[in-house]
Amino acid sequence: MKTLKKYLTYSGVAVAATLALAACSRSGQADTPPSLADSGRERSAEIFEDLPSDIQITIYQGEGFQAGEEVLLSQLLSQGKPVILNFYAGLCPPCRLEMPDLQKVYEENQDEVLLLGLDIGPFTGLGSRQDGQALLQELSITYPAGTTFEQEVVRDYRILGMPTTYFITPKGETVRAWTGILTQDQANELVAELLAASDNS
Repeated sequence: MKTLKKYLTYSGVAVAATLALAACSRSGQADTPPSLADSGRERSAEIFEDLPSDIQITIYQGEGFQAGEEVLLSQLLSQGKPVILNFYAGLCPPCRLEMPDLQKVYEENQDEVLLLGLDIGPFTGLGSRQDGQALLQELSITYPAGTTFEQEVVRDYRILGMPTTYFITPKGETVRAWTGILTQDQANELVAELLAASDNS
């Protein structure tokens, strides 16, 4: 327990530091959004190894879901669509900046991919679950979102900055992982890559 508490404390510090970096990075490139090549946010493929086989998710909202419904990530993948798993928090400034772009990506691609926001604010010191739900409402976000009560998800998915996004094929293979803000154009590039990888898997 002491080890876990120590880890979570460290993660909170790391997240806070990355938030400042992400916010500055976005503001400094507002006129010319960075390309995938020069934004420097892609995570190493090594983190794809030893990811947890599943996550228990409590749904907040989303078409086809009931609020409070319990689902497993594996159940979502079994529906045959690739999943974009976006870790966010209610009091995370970069998450707030990113969400409107993700909403546009969802509206453009919802027939082909499942975009799911996963609120981990309580584990990162960036807001309660109520804050996570309030942010969705404030920004008029309609894509599916929920939370988890499995605090080890921060460690298992190596969340060192917020937001963090995983791109997962229906077979559960992670194609990309991204830490920091994704613009609409960047996200659409990664969606295209995810769909191609899903077709070939």
